[in-house]
Amino acid sequence: MAKSIIQFKKMFFDSKEVISATDKAARSVLSKIGAFIRREAKSSIKPGGRKHKTSLPGQPPRSQTGLLKRFIFFGYDTSTQSVVVGPAKLGGVKGKDAPHTLEYGGKAAISHQLSAFSNSPKTAYIAARPYMKPSLDKNLPKLPAMWADSIKK
Repeated sequence: MAKSIIQFKKMFFDSKEVISATDKAARSVLSKIGAFIRREAKSSIKPGGRKHKTSLPGQPPRSQTGLLKRFIFFGYDTSTQSVVVGPAKLGGVKGKDAPHTLEYGGKAAISHQLSAFSNSPKTAYIAARPYMKPSLDKNLPKLPAMWADSIKK
């Protein structure tokens, strides 16, 4: 059945109806995938403490205090129309760069061990113990199915 110009205009990608439907679908799908990635990341971080050894390089970290696990969030970034998933940077807290250092590796100040030559903390290299990228990789295959039939009138 042939459609009129007016009927076709309602289907243009810049029409309010189409933009509204696609925006709603994108927020819904990205919210779901964000929740999956967040849950996977949090569940990959095991408890630490005296009884548990430090995780091996390449494995997800162990959480000594529970802060890392508790402060993983996801949210919708309107400027890029994307989902952001990861740990929040805690201002004023010792080890605030720990989430980044654990994911990618790097230098960290070991505050409880002072250098023999000064009162400044020793610096140690921490091997990467990724937890966010593996969570993304595990959940990425679910994304196409989430988009299927996501845009509705």
